[in-house]
Formats: sequence, structure tokens, C-alpha cells
Amino acid sequence: MTATETRQGRETPRAGLWARVGDRLIVGGSTVGDEGRDGEIVGLHHADGTPPFDVRWSDTGRVTLVFPGPDARVQHFPPHDTKAATRS
Repeated sequence: MTATETRQGRETPRAGLWARVGDRLIVGGSTVGDEGRDGEIVGLHHADGTPPFDVRWSDTGRVTLVFPGPDARVQHFPPHDTKAATRS
């Protein structure tokens, strides 16, 4: 596993940050002891997947518009195949 991979998906390095709906935004904590937060990307404002993103935060369930800072990274997941999910 490389520095930009995890068990559940791949993470992008900061440069060239982009996402798809369903990916996870992970934001580092701003102070010592602050673990940061994460959330599911539920909306995009640009066709190429660049910020800003609509994010549903895992700690509150609220959806907010996010312009990620330098402490943010995106964990990518494979796109959902909706046709395969609806097959019998």
C-alpha cells in the first residue's frame, strides 16, 4: 500500500484535489489533540469534480458547502454501478 492508499479506497494528494459523489472528505484537526472530521461528498459544483463540495459530516449529519483547505484530502471509492445494483 502506498502513502496515498487506504484499505477502503484511494486518497488523493492535496495538489489536484477532486472528488466524485460518494467519496469521503477528510479534514485534519487544527490543533493538537483535535482529530479533525470527515464526511461523505454528496454534491459537486463543477463537472470536473473540483471544489467546492457539498459534504454530509459524519459527526453532525449536516450538509455544508466546503472549500477544502491544505489539510484536506479525499478518499476515493469505486463508482457505484446502479445498473448492476438493480439487476435480479
